[in-house]
Amino acid sequence: MATFVYRALPVHYELYGKGDPVLLIHGLGCSGEDWALQIAALKSLAHLIVPDLPGCGSTPPPVGGYSIRAAATLLWALLDDLRVIRPNIVGFSMGGAIALEMALQRPARVARLALINSLGSYHGNWYKWLYARISAAMVRLLGMHDAAIISAAALFPKPSQRPLRERAVAEFTAVPAREYLQMANALEEWSVTQELNQLKSRILIIAAEHDHTPLSEKLSLAKRLHANIAVVRGSRHGTPFDASDATNACLIALLRDQPLPPSDRLICDATVGGQYLKTVTNGTPR
Repeated sequence: MATFVYRALPVHYELYGKGDPVLLIHGLGCSGEDWALQIAALKSLAHLIVPDLPGCGSTPPPVGGYSIRAAATLLWALLDDLRVIRPNIVGFSMGGAIALEMALQRPARVARLALINSLGSYHGNWYKWLYARISAAMVRLLGMHDAAIISAAALFPKPSQRPLRERAVAEFTAVPAREYLQMANALEEWSVTQELNQLKSRILIIAAEHDHTPLSEKLSLAKRLHANIAVVRGSRHGTPFDASDATNACLIALLRDQPLPPSDRLICDATVGGQYLKTVTNGTPR
């Protein structure tokens, strides 16, 4: 694992493969390790940059608190240090918010942008407000471990997804409650809905059929951004985990400037649970 020091904060990241640069930004309560299934599929055709966000994985929390804009600025500093001029950026959930913010900070620099179960704002109506606050409320009431068990059961309810549930609980519990709540608050406060017309990237939205927030929100966002959208049937919020084949096929199509896979391929994986556990346990070779 490599380290980049940004304003005295050691930011940990991994590099895989060769080719066009692709930055993978994980979600809230996750770490860079959670991209294992995407790393395995993409490292043969791209140079993958996989950081742990502040307060996640091996990166300590920031001294001055959290904001989506600050996280985006930090990741641009990392890319500058790596001399990456024109990255492709993939963000999942909160990582999608950071990816959007990065693309707005330097619109001409981002070649392709992929947003997985992400929005341009988490306020504006009661449903999004509830989604942004419900996880934080569970953490306050129950603590990280019990909140993680409930969240993981909702994300991965199938018996075959037990390894995904167990991994989600372990990752979620590893984040201190204080840091998790600050990150959730930063996501709730963030919004770029008035700035989206500044984007210049080729954009792909991957949306789960059963995500926490309505599919109509992603369809509306895709229309506004003139983006391609792939709707993954049967998937819940953790689409990179429960539908890794569909996620990877869509990302490969984006990176190769090819059409999206047909709709009959945009479905949940049949055996992703065991596959994910094996990949994480064995590690992902560079």
